[in-house]
Amino acid sequence: MRQIIFVLCALMMTVGIANAQKKAVISAKETTHNFGEILEKDGKITYTFEMVNKGDGPLVITRVIASCGCTTPEWTKEPVAPKGKAKVKITYNPAGRPGPFAKSISVYSNGKEGSLRLMIKGDVVEKKTEIKKEK
Repeated sequence: MRQIIFVLCALMMTVGIANAQKKAVISAKETTHNFGEILEKDGKITYTFEMVNKGDGPLVITRVIASCGCTTPEWTKEPVAPKGKAKVKITYNPAGRPGPFAKSISVYSNGKEGSLRLMIKGDVVEKKTEIKKEK
């Protein structure tokens, strides 16, 4: 009887260790997006990065932090199955920010120590104000 209990305990520990070793691995198809030249007058621009879970455990994106208040992130909140995909949508507001820009976005998850770094960049062309001449 003791041998059966020992074997069952050993089996349960083995299964527990195997499940504990399943890890998520976050990966991005691309980590930088260049918008190129954009017009300030056209307003906010958006790009969506695609993440892939290359691990064998569920991926959970816990938070996404942009380097500037002009950049707003949105992301997949549900756990992502192995080989599944998640999205990180980044919106940049060029209002009052003419010139080149480069903004970093940090993606925190259970799929990587520290953060996965994303980057958006481009060049904002200033809106011109027209001066109306009186007749």
